[in-house]
Amino acid sequence: MDHEVVIVGAGLAGLSCARTLAAAGIDVRIVEKSDGVGGRVRTDSVDGYRLDRGFQILLTAYPELDRWFDLDALDFRRFRAGANVWTGSRFARVGDPLRRPGDLVSTLRAPIGSFGDKLRILQLVASVRRGKARKLLSRPDMTTMERLKRGGFSSTMIDRFFRPLFAGIQLDPELDVSSRRFEMIMRMLAVGDTGVPALGMGTLSESLAAPLPIGSVQLGRAVLGIDSGCVTFADGGSTTARVVVVATDGPTASRLVPVADPGSRSVAALWFATDESPLAGPVLALDGAASGPVKNFAVMTEVSSAYAPAGRHLAVAAVPGGPARSVELEAESRSQLRSWFGPVVDRWDLLRIDRIEHAQPNQEPPFSPKKPVKVAADLFVCGDHRDTASIQGALFSGRRTAEAVLAELGSGA
Repeated sequence: MDHEVVIVGAGLAGLSCARTLAAAGIDVRIVEKSDGVGGRVRTDSVDGYRLDRGFQILLTAYPELDRWFDLDALDFRRFRAGANVWTGSRFARVGDPLRRPGDLVSTLRAPIGSFGDKLRILQLVASVRRGKARKLLSRPDMTTMERLKRGGFSSTMIDRFFRPLFAGIQLDPELDVSSRRFEMIMRMLAVGDTGVPALGMGTLSESLAAPLPIGSVQLGRAVLGIDSGCVTFADGGSTTARVVVVATDGPTASRLVPVADPGSRSVAALWFATDESPLAGPVLALDGAASGPVKNFAVMTEVSSAYAPAGRHLAVAAVPGGPARSVELEAESRSQLRSWFGPVVDRWDLLRIDRIEHAQPNQEPPFSPKKPVKVAADLFVCGDHRDTASIQGALFSGRRTAEAVLAELGSGA
């Protein structure tokens, strides 16, 4: 055998799996088809701007973060709690008065729902904060929309607040995703912060990979197939291992090993360079008026000035799904943003459009977390499609798969 363990894929799941195995003294090799580590969590430098692979934010309440990252060392920058909601004629500030008492009046006045709706949000937050987080994943399951309706929320509150917010977080404008996952995300939002490392989301992946042994990650190695511990590559080479772990996205995993494709939720992100920031402060803007394809909007330089060259700003517009042709996507998005910010939008420079066909695995009800990771004695699979569709899910899946591999290697010693 060439190695004890070969891991296919250098995303967060593959990296956390490799780190766990390497810490146990296992000879591990990661093979990755792209030119860098991180999978969907990467940051590119484009003309001095830092562009993440799609609009991404990190929720600091994820339990796995403390195990793998020092957020202070990554110079973590935070969004302001809450959001600016476009209501059709203006932005209304909806905040978290428990964290920022100054947002109380604007939140109560915001035309996103009734006073009763806002009280019900407090009840929802209290419900999801109660007890241990993992217990949320054993509650009765239904769609997010059903959960909100059962909670008594009005159509106005659902359409103006929950729909655009979770169109961004869960890529779920129709609110079809499992209520178990929705409640878990609500808990994370309630107890922690949201933000990004100062130099981009890709620094998470880079810091996770940095402690691995030199030479343990091979880039540019596309895998064609796996058979009895033998991994074959598109370049004609191969390698062998006692155990192979497939740490790819769901569709790729289903091609390489006998697991079901979970389905995909896609997203597009348009990155704009501007002379002036259209938003004041590190805030998230939501489309509460169904005014166009953009559901979430942020100015990343308001969160971290390192996202752009000095004197310039970087804005990102997130579009779940969206028109297939880039020219249509840009035209429709600019038209919508023009109604928000005025004709200055026409002077913004489009740097890039990211289209991510598999941005998240589909996790509609019935949703069961902690799917099996062992396929055979010499074959395992991990990724956020085996747990929750999140950075937390990817990190946890990689670690628990490594622990299962260690148990298998120990039993076969």
